[in-house]
Amino acid sequence: MPVRLEALPHRHVLTLPAESSAVRVARETAEQVLTEWGIGPRHPAAAPALLILSELVTNSVRHAAALSPTLTVIYAAGPDCLAFAVHDRHPHRPALHEALTGTGGFATVMELTLGQDGTAQVRTDADGQGKSIWITLPL
Repeated sequence: MPVRLEALPHRHVLTLPAESSAVRVARETAEQVLTEWGIGPRHPAAAPALLILSELVTNSVRHAAALSPTLTVIYAAGPDCLAFAVHDRHPHRPALHEALTGTGGFATVMELTLGQDGTAQVRTDADGQGKSIWITLPL
C-alpha cells in the first residue's frame, strides 16, 4: 500500500550544513521528534530508522557536499507509518535497488529498509539538479 507522504499528520524539517556533524544532529533530532510523536527508543522501528537515517546523511555529506553545501532532513509520521527523507542538490541518483547486491551505505539502507517491510524511493527535484531519498517504515 503506497503511503501518501503529504497526508502524514506529523512533520519536522531540518536543514544542516553538509558537514560530518550533520549526522549526529540529524540523529539526535530524529530521536527527539520520534519520542514527541510517541515512537520511543524501544519501538521496533526506532533503531533501524536511526541507522538508515545516519547512513543517508553520511552519504549526502560524503558524496554531495561539493555541489550541495546544505542538506535537508524531513521527518514525517502517521498512526501506522514513519517516513523520512534526506535531500541534497547533487544530481546523481543512486540506484537503490541495485545496492542490494553491493556493499556500503546504500546496501545497508536497502537491507534495513526491506528487512522492516519498508520502501525506498529516489525523487528528483523538478530542475533535475537534486534529489530526495525517501524511506517509509511501517509502525
